[in-house]
Amino acid sequence: MRLNVPTMSEMMAKGETPEILFWVGCAGSFDDRAKKITKALVKILNHCKVSFAVLGTEESCTGDPAKRAGNEFTFQMQAMMNIQVLDGYDVKRIVTGCPHCFNTLKNEYPELGGKYEVIHHTQLIQDLINTGKLGLEGSQTYKGKKITFHDPCYLGRANDVYEAPRALIEKLDAELVEMKRCKTNGLCCGAGGAQMFKEAEKGNKEINIERTEDALESNAEIIATGCPFCNTMMTDGIKNFNKENDIQVLDVAELIANAAEL
Repeated sequence: MRLNVPTMSEMMAKGETPEILFWVGCAGSFDDRAKKITKALVKILNHCKVSFAVLGTEESCTGDPAKRAGNEFTFQMQAMMNIQVLDGYDVKRIVTGCPHCFNTLKNEYPELGGKYEVIHHTQLIQDLINTGKLGLEGSQTYKGKKITFHDPCYLGRANDVYEAPRALIEKLDAELVEMKRCKTNGLCCGAGGAQMFKEAEKGNKEINIERTEDALESNAEIIATGCPFCNTMMTDGIKNFNKENDIQVLDVAELIANAAEL
């Protein structure tokens, strides 16, 4: 299936305005593993005939890693550039598959003048299913499989989005098994706060190993994530235990796209 990904500038040239802007994010644009999550979401958007566009080369990092690492100046420069572009296209609604982008665009851009309705891709997919645009009836892909969901910090505890990803897993006819630390008590994968980009500090265990142990205890066959960074950290954790042939790490969008056979 050929993916159709229009840019905002292309749509504007035709005099069209998309309903929603898909903010791809740095991971979804450049990381080979995260690109698969981007493709899964595009397949769903194309299949459901959602009017969307991306910024393409006009999209820049939201500034989240800089802010978390303490460089407020760089964050504000990044944010102001992005706000200028978004407002230039009169963007109202944004969907993103990255909770870091989600949190920054939703909660930190408004004080710099960037006010948008921002939703996570699991919320959009849930809405597409609820409105009948996307059907999973009779899908056997994950029927009866044990799936656990790892709550991304910036999706769960920072923004109280717990229900949408779990509702999607239940739509797969799968068995949702919770880790002992989940929802408001969830444990970070170890990548947030710009930790992804620095060397580990002294200690006796990496955070992602600790979190992978939680997942292994749940006896799940699939670890579902809703964040490209969590996906990397959990995948590395599974490799650490030599379980990559037994346990899959998949984004919720990938699960849905696979189940819908897109």
